[in-house]
Amino acid sequence: MAPTRRVAIIQWNIKDLAIDENHQTACTYIRDAASQGAELAVLPEYHLTGWAPSNPTWTALASKITPYLEAYQSLARELNICIVPGTIVEHHGPSPNEQEQDQPLLYNTAYFISNDGSILGHYRKKNIWHPERPYLTSSGSDPHEVFDTPIGKVGLLICWDLAFPEAFRELICKGAEVVVIPTYWSKYDASPAALQHNPNSEALFLETTLTARCFENTCGIIFANVARGKEDESDRFLGLSRVCLPIVGTVGAMGDEEGVLVVDMDMGVVRIAEENYRVREDLAKEGWYYTYRHQR
Repeated sequence: MAPTRRVAIIQWNIKDLAIDENHQTACTYIRDAASQGAELAVLPEYHLTGWAPSNPTWTALASKITPYLEAYQSLARELNICIVPGTIVEHHGPSPNEQEQDQPLLYNTAYFISNDGSILGHYRKKNIWHPERPYLTSSGSDPHEVFDTPIGKVGLLICWDLAFPEAFRELICKGAEVVVIPTYWSKYDASPAALQHNPNSEALFLETTLTARCFENTCGIIFANVARGKEDESDRFLGLSRVCLPIVGTVGAMGDEEGVLVVDMDMGVVRIAEENYRVREDLAKEGWYYTYRHQR
């Protein structure tokens, strides 16, 4: 693994159901990132369709995503850049629940596309945010996987997965050096009661948790969120896309604006953090005494 990796975080105000417009916006930003020498570009969650699950068109679009994924593969080859195209909602047939045969089986999926256009791995969102649960299917007990990529060993998580240290631990135990997290995080993911105590609680959640996850797992994190709308000052989205490392914290961050930010990740810091804290060393010990026991 080279000591420094140049990566791009991309955020904009995604338009619900405007799949072609959103795709063209994404491609424009990816080209911009490549022109600045980025080796990897990361887009936000739901970047193609936005979040409009009560609209039948949103579900229908989930059956039509293959051409867009293939277009990103072609773009990766053309520009010699790796791409994590946020997440793509995919339709995989009817629900297995006999009482919901008319309910489609929808997964929220992140892909890692290599700079040669090949798909090196994918991940289906496991920890689904509460308002999403009537519409999306969790990957459940499927294991978290780590992929060998041109920027090192990478694990993928999605949005609310950030709240679960167990997800990071599984990736770290499998050797992840970088965790990529597309998200669709809103100011109003906090309840009215929470906002009364702190109107900026979700920004505080993101800024502190992303930094803590880097330290406690001796890994880098690439986090891409949705930007606030240009014309609506009350828009709910936070932006705050960023790249974080242990020891140094945030090495590049955006506000709530639209755009692309290219950041150099000194991956030598990950090595220094592990040499200092020895988290991975402890996790790898035979008979490690922290285990998780789940009951249905």
